[in-house]
Amino acid sequence: MPKSKGNEKDQQEAMFLAERVKELRIANGLTQAEVAEKLNVTPGFISNVEKGRSAMSLRLLIYYAQLTGSTLDMLVGEMVPEYKATSLNHELQAAISRLNDGQKQKLIQVLDILID
Repeated sequence: MPKSKGNEKDQQEAMFLAERVKELRIANGLTQAEVAEKLNVTPGFISNVEKGRSAMSLRLLIYYAQLTGSTLDMLVGEMVPEYKATSLNHELQAAISRLNDGQKQKLIQVLDILID
């Protein structure tokens, strides 16, 4: 039986999410075992998520976003093209919220240069 276009799109979105989960884990210097312990799942489950064989529940995605200092938007926002701009805004806001006041002042100066 041929695959439907919807099924192919679902598979592409699942692989995007799998790759994003792995990228964020590595960027935060976490092992699969460490993530598994924090989320109360097995390392094998995390491995399967990163390979696109399993999917995290919404609850796990929320905990994972918190664990990696990201947002749900950062995890899944780019899947839907219309949502990408909103996702970028949320990602930018999340990054800015982690800056101290001095860093925020410097960012404003950089933005002023970029915008002019």
